Amino acid sequence: MSPFVPPRRSVRFGSAETEVYDAWDATGQTRERSGVTVVLIHGGLWQAAYDRTHLRPLGAALAREGWPVASIEYARVGMPSGGWPGTGNSVLAALAAVAADPMLPDRLVAVGHSAGGHLAVWAASNGRCPAVRGVVSLAGVLDLRLADTDDLGSGSVRALLGGGPTEVPEHWSDADPVRGRLDVPAVLLHGADDDLVPPEVSTSYLRSRRMSDAECRLEVVPGCDHFAMIDPGHAAYRRVVAAIDEVVASASGQASAGTPT
Repeated sequence: MSPFVPPRRSVRFGSAETEVYDAWDATGQTRERSGVTVVLIHGGLWQAAYDRTHLRPLGAALAREGWPVASIEYARVGMPSGGWPGTGNSVLAALAAVAADPMLPDRLVAVGHSAGGHLAVWAASNGRCPAVRGVVSLAGVLDLRLADTDDLGSGSVRALLGGGPTEVPEHWSDADPVRGRLDVPAVLLHGADDDLVPPEVSTSYLRSRRMSDAECRLEVVPGCDHFAMIDPGHAAYRRVVAAIDEVVASASGQASAGTPT
């Protein structure tokens, strides 16, 4: 395996501690990639204790595949502006900053892990972020009510939203990807052996899709747990690379179909 390469830049786009992203240039290209920036959105139950640094090996690996990569930070529970809607707004601001970076392609593919998968799919829904052209969810928490019923993360969903469904119904309605319309092609990858966010959470999201949604499919990866999904040394990594290629190709095909001849 190639040695870890730290991000070339850490870019601050505002005064808040969380208004920052890491960026890698595309290096060691194995073949031609489309002109998109892969944007990583980290997990960690939306909580302040977890930040973007644990995705740096994945960011470096994807840059070696030939993509420019940005790994964003966002306001989390226990921080100023953390919770809902602040966490969601923070992610949208970071995606806008990456899209505006003159050193990066302004077409984005959002790749989110766990809680970051929730945020990636949420951002790619209901017209929230036109710069996002495709999304890959890695063990994403894509059905908040199911996650809450199963008490994933010991109350982390309610901590994010500020209460239960009857206490803050507007937050639950806005934040839950199940309630949204998916705007762009999506691939959902979920480890068959994931005991932190069970595959049923992604399955439930897929069942909720309608004819008005963009193309979406689920792949359950055998022999893969929650964290193997973001490990460049695990066999699941090749599924991640293939999924990014797939959504880029699908988004490009949709764009071509919609372009007058």
